[in-house]
Amino acid sequence: MFKALLNLLADPRPAPLTSDDAELALAALLVRLARADDQYDEGEKMRIDRVLAMRRGLGPEAAQALRERGEAVEAEAPDTVRFTRALKDKIAHEDRAGVIEAMWDVALSDDARAPEEEALIRLTASLLGINDRDSALARQRVEARRG
Repeated sequence: MFKALLNLLADPRPAPLTSDDAELALAALLVRLARADDQYDEGEKMRIDRVLAMRRGLGPEAAQALRERGEAVEAEAPDTVRFTRALKDKIAHEDRAGVIEAMWDVALSDDARAPEEEALIRLTASLLGINDRDSALARQRVEARRG
């Protein structure tokens, strides 16, 4: 599956995605977000694991394995557009705000709003067709859960 996703990311005419490919693209996107401020720490890794576990109903070990595969994919992919294209092709428009909410969850995991992370969320939201208002609402939902 890892090789298939790398091929998908490199091919300008992607084949249809499976839900596993889309979740791997999401994992890679969340890793890219966490690395955006050059401070990718254990807290962010744990938050990514929790987000992936909640989205897919995975156990802790399966979520960690998905994140680790996402780390490898993220390191190989030259740009973010490839991840968002993979997600956009598989996830219905009404569910894409959940991707942005997941990103806010990771970005706010260290209780700081880094400009690099915010910029990546804005870019991703735009590429997924999510407007600024819906992105702000996603951020507010995350902040409300965090108290």
